[in-house]
Amino acid sequence: MAPLDDISAIDATGIAELIREGEVSSREAVEAHLRRFESVNPRLNAIVVPRFEQALREADGADAAAKGERGPLHGVPITIKECFDLAGTPSTVGLTERVGRPAAADAPLVARLRRAGAIVLGKTNLSQLMLWAESENPVYGRTNNPWDRSRSPGGSSGGEGAAIASGCSPLGMGSDFGGSVRIPAHFCGVCALKPTSGRLTMVGSGDALDRQEALSDQAGPMARSVRDLELAFSVLAAPEPEARDPLVPPVAVRGSSDISIAGLRIGFYEYDGFFEASPALRRAVREAAGALSDLGAEVSELRPPDVEDAYRIYLGLFSADGGANMWRQLGDGERDPRIKPLERTAKLPRPIQRALPPLLGVARQRRLAFMAGSTGPRSVDAYWGLLAERKRYRAHFMAALDRSRLDAVVCPPFPTPAMTHGASSKLGPVGAYTTLYNFVGMPAGVVPATRVRAGEESDRRGKADVTDREARAIESGSAGLPVGVQVAARHWREDVALAVMAALERHFRARSDHPSGPPV
Repeated sequence: MAPLDDISAIDATGIAELIREGEVSSREAVEAHLRRFESVNPRLNAIVVPRFEQALREADGADAAAKGERGPLHGVPITIKECFDLAGTPSTVGLTERVGRPAAADAPLVARLRRAGAIVLGKTNLSQLMLWAESENPVYGRTNNPWDRSRSPGGSSGGEGAAIASGCSPLGMGSDFGGSVRIPAHFCGVCALKPTSGRLTMVGSGDALDRQEALSDQAGPMARSVRDLELAFSVLAAPEPEARDPLVPPVAVRGSSDISIAGLRIGFYEYDGFFEASPALRRAVREAAGALSDLGAEVSELRPPDVEDAYRIYLGLFSADGGANMWRQLGDGERDPRIKPLERTAKLPRPIQRALPPLLGVARQRRLAFMAGSTGPRSVDAYWGLLAERKRYRAHFMAALDRSRLDAVVCPPFPTPAMTHGASSKLGPVGAYTTLYNFVGMPAGVVPATRVRAGEESDRRGKADVTDREARAIESGSAGLPVGVQVAARHWREDVALAVMAALERHFRARSDHPSGPPV
């Protein structure tokens, strides 16, 4: 049997293999991760709904099961984001009024993971209503980044990112509406995949975004390795034994082993034309492009079309109800501090709201003016107009890929390394690097690449915009933090995205500055 202290550093695929070969028991695997939890979680607050006694009982049952009854994740401990229903536990999405309301049954995706043999250790933290790139709420408090506790692990699936990076869990499931698995992966130095929008059912994932069908939330795996992402995705996207969700197209899952990097046409960009990425992010993308070229891919620079316009439409669609759904769900419950200013602004008289963008523009706050002008309540006619604009933009974006016959795209996942706590309320509209792929619906993932080097923290100079100043403050002292690279592929071609990510993982893991493990 392997030493317990080593198991919490092994990826889920490796643990499954050890259990299958009889070298490690499921109980040992679970106990190893519980020991790690006891050591680091008090400083991180990543797993916020533990179910350790049940997990140990399930591990004993897994060890007693006949070999013929074992699934691909047999006996492997995992975690899931708090929003997903797990029988006997609450799915509060950070709302105080939902505390003490346990789910009666597992969400379909949770049920699939458990049928495959996975053992759920617990549920992980998130932002209230899953609204921003941090993981803090009035129910469970704040989650810290295992690389630097003064920084956020990202959000809204930041609890998953922190749990996996710190060794509390080898594999997890989050959800992604605008980067919510990919940003935590980048901030924490782990891997994540957002499948094609609509690929996986979101039944049983809380109703925070249920009314928003113009833009779809999507479940996605988070893990220590790309091979773990592929293993989990194959389980999550397998044909359903339960009644099929009619909104999920029955598209077959393809494995990445048949994909050769040589001959793929891959575009890359360091800057999306909206918000400049920091030096380490740009370097990571350049190195990724060079590595793929060395492997025989045809690599060319891409200028993504009108990202600011896509972000404007995205924000308009998301806020078209003026926040009514948000306030309805919050009810009389406690608000996270980041929500309070949004609520005050949303409830200002409409003439004052209309005056904000030009006033911010005069104050040289271009990005905040853009955000204020892009959000707010819409008439039905204006909402339909945004839907028409979305359709035109998607066609425009795909035409840009078609002109260069691109199979995949490599770019930054975020403009900066991990944010300091609270910065999301000041940083403003900076999520376009990930949001773009939610908006067009393409699969996209993040793989760890490097760490910020001393002397390359920031090159933002002399800019009056408050978002640039906040980005510069985030970049200050960021040396040593992990940096990820984002890979997107054509619709339904998760296999291509995973193949490119695996190639980059092999390249970057051989480098001395690869973020192989946080200091926590």
